[in-house]
Amino acid sequence: MLKVNDKAPQFVLSDDQGGQFSLAKQAGQKILLVFYPGDNTPVCTKQLCDYRDGVEAFAGLGVQVVGISDDSAESHRKFRQKYNLPFTLLTDPGLEVAALYDSKGMLGMKRSVFLVDEAGVIRYLHIESVALFRRKREELLDAIRKLS
Repeated sequence: MLKVNDKAPQFVLSDDQGGQFSLAKQAGQKILLVFYPGDNTPVCTKQLCDYRDGVEAFAGLGVQVVGISDDSAESHRKFRQKYNLPFTLLTDPGLEVAALYDSKGMLGMKRSVFLVDEAGVIRYLHIESVALFRRKREELLDAIRKLS
């Protein structure tokens, strides 16, 4: 089980634009990894739109939001466009990265968030026990502010 102050597991995944996202190449930046069960599902849509509406606040704290699910890049592109999501979505088709982050469940992806600092260390994490629940933007922003 990952804990706060553990080194974040490194990974490379395809993004929604056909490129590659490497966590190692994000060194020097704070990254909020948002694992979510699926594009266009009610709770996931509400969660990511909530983060979209606060993207300036995240950016103001130096945090880049990155979503991860097992949906395809094409699904992510359509989802981003439909809801005007201003952040990168990564595809984890085998849930291998989700497994590294204790976010793979019996029925697929668990809803979870991890704040990885500039040195690649996990500074905040929350894994939902029930997929119907989610961390709201203000909860995350408050937690990030307290860490600063």
